[in-house]
Amino acid sequence: MFAEAMEAAARDVQAVFDTVLDSHEPGPITDGMRYAVAGGKGLRGFLVLEGARLNGIDRQAALFAAAAVEAVHAYSLVHDDLPAMDNDDLRRGRATVHVKWDEATAILVGDALQTLGFELLTRDAVGPAEVRVALIAGLARASGARGMVLGQAQDIAAETARTPLDLAGITALQANKTGALIGWAGQAGAVMAGADKGALARYSGALGLAFQIADDILDVEGDAATAGKRLRKDESAGKATFVSLLGMDEAKARARALVEEAQDALAPYGARADVLRAVARFVIERDK
Repeated sequence: MFAEAMEAAARDVQAVFDTVLDSHEPGPITDGMRYAVAGGKGLRGFLVLEGARLNGIDRQAALFAAAAVEAVHAYSLVHDDLPAMDNDDLRRGRATVHVKWDEATAILVGDALQTLGFELLTRDAVGPAEVRVALIAGLARASGARGMVLGQAQDIAAETARTPLDLAGITALQANKTGALIGWAGQAGAVMAGADKGALARYSGALGLAFQIADDILDVEGDAATAGKRLRKDESAGKATFVSLLGMDEAKARARALVEEAQDALAPYGARADVLRAVARFVIERDK
């Protein structure tokens, strides 16, 4: 049930991108945008759709918000892979955008995806003006200098720091770099409904941290061909991770505890939130 629902969500979000990008000027930027949004898990968009479902929001309206966060996430990956950042040549099992095209094109593709995310949230179908403004403001905070961008800057700074980050430092970094966007996605459905965000905020907060711990575990134990990206990067760079600070067994235990915390947060929704409970298990069981 969960796997089929996630696949259906990814297809529906991709259909939004296909329709929107068909109206763009043909050329390398549009081609790069299509390339960058294809092939991912679609986790953030799926969180938007499930949160919307729990709060009685029409799926078609929620699809624009789901595509918005996936566009912003894709932009972050395109820029994160650039030589000036993580200098990666593989993403989602394919050449990164700057490798397939060039650096300038990749920068522009990322810029275009970022702005597309905010454009999608302006659509009338998303909801009343106050809902659209709330979603846009929240996504700006989550993805900008108080969220994802801050986390990326902290990550870069950690690479050259004389003293590696401690557990509190790496937790704060990842709450920004990974957790902020997941948090926005998890709460978007409640925002669209004008409902209380508390339960979904607690859920997505625990989920985001569990997701990053799982990523650190995958970086050590995963298979690059399956993961679709280069692994062992953090160890070779001498960066602190949850695994290096906690040890493998404790990192896995911490991830499991966070999954339980996320699942418990969904109690107000009862059995209707079983799909989101499955998402929490998925993030620490995935192999990519």
